Amino acid sequence: MLDDQLAFLTEIDALKGIVRASPIIDKSRRENTAEHSWHLAMYALILGENTRASVNIDRVIKMLLIHDIVEIDAGDTPIHGTQGLTEQVALEEAAADRIFGILPKKQGEALCALWHEFEAANTEDAKFAKALDRLQPLIQNVETGGGTWSESEVTEEQVHERYGPTIQTGSVVLWKKAKELVSKHFSS
Repeated sequence: MLDDQLAFLTEIDALKGIVRASPIIDKSRRENTAEHSWHLAMYALILGENTRASVNIDRVIKMLLIHDIVEIDAGDTPIHGTQGLTEQVALEEAAADRIFGILPKKQGEALCALWHEFEAANTEDAKFAKALDRLQPLIQNVETGGGTWSESEVTEEQVHERYGPTIQTGSVVLWKKAKELVSKHFSS
C-alpha cells in the first residue's frame, strides 16, 4: 500500500514539467500545471466565502489539487486552443484510469470519482471548483496585460462567453468582480 502511494506521488511530480499557456504574473515564464493546481487550492481557501453555504471547501481543494493530474498523459488544453474536445476527453479518461490506478484500489477509486465529479460539474462543490479554474487564468491574463488573450487575439465578448457561464454558475459574486476586471482591461 505505502509503495503504491509513494509511486503515485513520484508519478505526479511530472506535473511540474507540464507547461501551461498562461504566464505567471511577473511575466518571466509560463506557469506549470503543479503551480496552477496549488494556486487554485489557495483560491478556494481564500475565496471560499464567495459561494453558496452548501459548498464544502475541503472537497473543492481536493478537486483542485487533482483536477489536472491527467495532463501528465493528456497534456494541457488551453481554453483558447483548437484541439478536438472528443479526443481530449478520451485522452484524459485513459490518463485518469492509469494514474489513479497506481494508488491502492480504494484510494485510487475515490480520487478518480472526485476527478469525474469535477469534470461533470453537476455538484455545488464541482461548480465552484470549475469557477475557480476559470477565474485564476482570467486574473492571470488581466494582471499580465492580456497574456494569452493578446496572443490568441481574444475579444472581450469571447472572454464573457468562455469564462462567464462557468464562473457565474459557481459564484455570482466572483463573476461580477471578474466582469469589472475584464471591462477595465479591454477599455484600457
